[in-house]
Amino acid sequence: MQENYDAQKIEQDVQEFWQENQVFKVTEDASKEKFYCLSMFPYPSGRLHMGHVRNYSIGDVISRYQRMQGKNVLQPMGWDAFGLPAENAAHKNNSHPAKWTYSNIDYMRGQLKRLGFGYDWDREIATCTPEYYRWEQWLFTKLYEKGLVYKRNAVVNWDPVDQTVLANEQVVDGCGWRSGVPVERREIPQWFMKITDYADELLTDVDKLEGWPEQVRTMQRNWIGRSEGVELQFAVDGEEPLTVYTTRPDTLMGVTYVAVAAEHSLSHKAAESNAELQAFITECKTTKVAEADMATMEKKGIDTGFKAKHPVTGEEVPVYAANFVLADYGSGAVMSVPAHDQRDYEFAKKYGLNIKQVIYPANDEACDIEKAAFTEKGVLQNSGQFDGKTSAQAVDAIAEFLSSEGKGEKQVNFRLRDWGVSRQRYWGTPIPIVNCDKCGAVAVPEDQLPVILPEDAAFGDDVGSPIKKMPEFYETTCPTCGGDAIRETDTFDTFFESSWYYARYTCPDADSMLDERANYWLPADQYVGGIEHAVLHLLYARFFHKLMRDVGLIKGSDEPFKQLLTQGMVLKDGTKMSKSKGNTVDPQGLIETYGADTVRLFTMFAAPPEQSLEWSDEGVDGAARFLKRLYRLIFNHVSGGNAKALDIGGLTDNQKALRLKLHQTIEKVGDDIGRRYTFNTAIAAVMELSNELSRFKDDSDNGRAVVQEALDAMVLMMSPIVPHFSHAMWKELGHESVVIDESWPVADETAMVQDSIELMVQVNGKLRSKIKIAADADKESIEVLAQDDEHVKAHTEGKTVRKIIVVPGRLVNIVAT
Repeated sequence: MQENYDAQKIEQDVQEFWQENQVFKVTEDASKEKFYCLSMFPYPSGRLHMGHVRNYSIGDVISRYQRMQGKNVLQPMGWDAFGLPAENAAHKNNSHPAKWTYSNIDYMRGQLKRLGFGYDWDREIATCTPEYYRWEQWLFTKLYEKGLVYKRNAVVNWDPVDQTVLANEQVVDGCGWRSGVPVERREIPQWFMKITDYADELLTDVDKLEGWPEQVRTMQRNWIGRSEGVELQFAVDGEEPLTVYTTRPDTLMGVTYVAVAAEHSLSHKAAESNAELQAFITECKTTKVAEADMATMEKKGIDTGFKAKHPVTGEEVPVYAANFVLADYGSGAVMSVPAHDQRDYEFAKKYGLNIKQVIYPANDEACDIEKAAFTEKGVLQNSGQFDGKTSAQAVDAIAEFLSSEGKGEKQVNFRLRDWGVSRQRYWGTPIPIVNCDKCGAVAVPEDQLPVILPEDAAFGDDVGSPIKKMPEFYETTCPTCGGDAIRETDTFDTFFESSWYYARYTCPDADSMLDERANYWLPADQYVGGIEHAVLHLLYARFFHKLMRDVGLIKGSDEPFKQLLTQGMVLKDGTKMSKSKGNTVDPQGLIETYGADTVRLFTMFAAPPEQSLEWSDEGVDGAARFLKRLYRLIFNHVSGGNAKALDIGGLTDNQKALRLKLHQTIEKVGDDIGRRYTFNTAIAAVMELSNELSRFKDDSDNGRAVVQEALDAMVLMMSPIVPHFSHAMWKELGHESVVIDESWPVADETAMVQDSIELMVQVNGKLRSKIKIAADADKESIEVLAQDDEHVKAHTEGKTVRKIIVVPGRLVNIVAT
C-alpha cells in the first residue's frame, strides 16, 4: 500500500474494474427483492453542473446502500434530449440541434462515469432517437382511437416574426426570445390530451403517495384544483347565453356586471363598431398570462355595450371585456360580485360600477365595504327570497332554484385543463397524424411508425420549423383513402418524452412500448429530483402511468413513483449557481484537483438533501482532508501486518469502549442512510468514530483486531458515498471479496451492552465529580457511591443532605444545606 492517497490513480483503476466486470448490469430476478432507484435525467446541455452532481450523488448513495441490503437494484441513466434549449443553443453556436445534442451526450456521459455513478449503461436512452420516440407516437395513435386525443383551436403565444408558437418560458418580458418583438395571443389549431378525464383519479391517488413530501402532494392537489360550485347562464338578447361557473353561488344576488375575455366572441362583435374596444383587444394579445402576472397586473376593461340578464331577478347588468379573464379558461366569462371579491371590487371602483353587498357577518360584526370587499361567508341580505339563509344554506337553495328554471345546475369543476401537446418547433417528436382533405385527421398506422424527424433538415437563420419547408417530409398519402395528404408538422411538447422514460428504462430493448419486465420493476421505489418539477412533470408522469396501465402495458401499479426525494438547490454566495451570474463551479475541475470521491463526499456532507447547499471551498478542502486522514489510519494499521482474530472474551475496557462506539455508529449510520436519508449526519458519525480510532493506542493482538473491525466497518459504511476509495481500501485491508458485493455491516447488540457507565454528580446543581457505576446498579447503590466520592464529600461536609435526585444513565444531583 503506498503511503499517500492518490485519488486519480485509485479512481481510474476502480472504474476500469467496474467496466470490465459489468458490476452494475442488472437483470430481473424473482428470487430477490427489487429496488428501482431513479434520478431525474438531465438535459444534455454540454456540461454537468453541481446541481447534477448533488442529485445523482444522492441517488447513487441510495442505490449502493440498497444493494448492500441484498436487493436487486436498478439504477439507469439517459438524456432528455429534445426541446427548446437545443434549438436556442444551436442558433447561438451556429450549429445543428442534432449534432449539438449528440456531442453533448457523449461528453456528459464521460463526466458521469468520472464521478463513479453506478448506472447500468446498457439501459441508456436518449429521447431524440427514433427507437425511443416511436413508442410514444404509437401510444398517441392508440389514445387518438380511444378519443383521449383531440384537436381544437386554442389561444397561444405567437411570435409574428419567427412565425411560431412560443411556450411561456420562451416569452421574455412580453417579447419573443429570438425576435425581441411583442408576442401576440393568437388562436390556432392545437393537439390536446384529455388529462381532465383522469382528474378525479389523479386527485384521489395523491393520498396514496405516502412516500412523497407533503409539500409536493399539496402542490399536486392545488394544481388539479377540484371545486364544487354552480354553472349558470346569463341571457344576452340576440346572442348565445353567457355560461359562468362560480364556487360562491351564495353571492349571486350581488352580481353587478359580467366580465368576458378580450378574445370572447361578444368582445369581437362589439369591437366591430367600437375602435376603443378593438384597440383594447389588440393590447390584450400581448398581455402576460402567467398566474403570478395576472394576480399583480393592472386590471383593465372596456364596456362592450351588451347587457346580460341576471338569472334570478332578470335585471340587466353590463358586460365588460376585461384583461383578467382568459379565453381558454372555462367559458371565458365570469360573474363579477364586487362586494365579495377583491379583484371585482377594485375593477368596480376603477370604472364606477355598482357594488351591492349581499353577505353580512353571521355574528353581526361590522364590515365596511367602502374599504374592501367582504370575502367571508355569512348570512344573506338584499337577496330576495334567499334572505336570512346562511351561505351554506343559500348554495343549495340557489342551485335548486336555477335548476328548476333551467338556468343552472351544481357542478364539480377542476382547475386542471387538458394538456396542449403541440409545439411549432423543429427539435421534437413529430406528431403521428396525417391531414387529408377527404378523411380529416388520420392516425399514422402502426406499421408506418416511427415518423422520423429528419436530422438533416436545414437549420439556420430562417424563421419557423425547417420541416414545414420540406415537402419530402410533409407530402404523403392518406392511410385511409390513399389520396394526397399532408403530414402534421407540429412536434410534441418535450414533457411528453419525460413522462414515460422511467418505464422504458425497465425494458429499453423491447420490441413494444413496454414488456413484462416493466411489471417486475415498476413502480420506481425511489425518485430523486428538484422541487421545480413538483407539479407538471410529476403530474404528467402520473397521467402517463395510468394511460399505459389502461392500454394494458402496465399491471399491478397505479402510480409511477413510491417515494420522492426533492433535493434543494446548490447556492454560492447565497444565490443559485448560474452562468449568467458568473458564480458556477465546474465539477470537472474539482474532480481533476481532488478526485470524484471528495466531490461526492462534500455534496453529501454539506447539508441534508432536501435543503439548499451553500457552496464552500473550505468544505471541499475539509472533505479531502478527512479522506486523507482515513487513508492514513488504514495505512498505519496495514503497515503493522495482518490482524489476528478478535477475542471477545479477552477485551479490555478501552477495547470494549471502542467497540461500543463502533457498533453504535453502525446502527446510527444505517438508520441515517436507509430510513432518514440524512447523509450528512451519517458522515458526521463516521468522522466521530475516526477521531476515536485516532486516539486509540493499543498494539496488542486484540487491540489491532478491534481496529481492524472498526476500519472494515467504516469502509463499508462509506462505500455508498466514496465508492472508489472504499473499493481500494477494502482490498488493502486484506479482503479478497469486492466491496460492491459486500453486505451492510450489522451492529453487534452484545457490543452495545455496557458493563459500566459514567454519571455526572452535582451538588446543589453544580458539577463536582464523575463516578463509574455498574450499568445495572440500583438507585440506592448509586446514591451511596455518589456520596462516598471524595470530591462530593468536600462539598457536602458539615451539611445535611436533604434530597438525592437520580436521572438514570445521566446524573446524580445531591441537595445539601
